Amino acid sequence: MTAFPQAPTPAFLFDLDGTLIDSVYQHVIAWRQALSGMGIDLSVWRIHRRIGMSGGLFVSALLRETGLKLTQEQIDELQVAHADAYLEHSGSVRPLPGSPELLAELTSRGVPWAIATSGYARTARLALGLLGLPDDTPMVTRDLVRRAKPDPDLFLAGAALLDVDPRHAMVVGDSVWDLLAARRAGALGIGLLSGGYGRDELERSGAFRVYADPADMLNRLDELGVRQSD
Repeated sequence: MTAFPQAPTPAFLFDLDGTLIDSVYQHVIAWRQALSGMGIDLSVWRIHRRIGMSGGLFVSALLRETGLKLTQEQIDELQVAHADAYLEHSGSVRPLPGSPELLAELTSRGVPWAIATSGYARTARLALGLLGLPDDTPMVTRDLVRRAKPDPDLFLAGAALLDVDPRHAMVVGDSVWDLLAARRAGALGIGLLSGGYGRDELERSGAFRVYADPADMLNRLDELGVRQSD
C-alpha cells in the first residue's frame, strides 16, 4: 500500500468572551459605564458591534462614528475605567453551556488548544477559575502581542504557543473580528452564535461552520475532523 502524507491533528484557538464565557454584555455595560464617566453617551447596540476588537481600536472606531476627539491619555484612562467597571460586574459572568466539557474532551482526545483573547490579563485570567482550568493553561492576552483583532497577532501567537502551523489550526470565535483575524492568520474559522452576531454575518466573515454555543460544537466535533484517539 502506498504511504500518503497524513493530516496533522487539528488544533483549536479559542476566543474567550462570548465564546467560552458568557461575558459580552458585561463588557458592553462596562464600556457604557466608562464612556458615560467621560461624558460620552453611546447606544448599547453601537458598543456591542465593536466587542471583540482591542480596546484601543474599539475606542477609535466609536470616536470616529461620533466625531469626538480624545487624547491618547484619555483613551488609556478610558480603557482602565472599562477594566474597573468590568471587574465590578464579573461576578455575574458564567461559562457558556458546554465550554468546560468541550475543552476537557479535546484534552482527552489529545487535541491541542489555546485561548487567544483581546482582553488584558487583568480581566481575562479571571476566566480560568470559572472554566476550572489551571493557571498554566495556554493563553495569549492583549498584553502579549503588538496588535489585537482584527489583526492576526493573537492567533499567530496562540499557534506558536502550541507549536503548530496556523494553517492547521481552527479559530473558534463569536464575532466578525475573530473571523477576520482568523482569515489573516491563515486558519479556518468556526463561528458561535453565543456572542450575539448572526449566522449570516459570521459566514460572510469566513466561518466555515457555525454552532449555537460550545455545547453544540462539542456534539458535532466529528464535522471538524476531531476523531477519538486511536
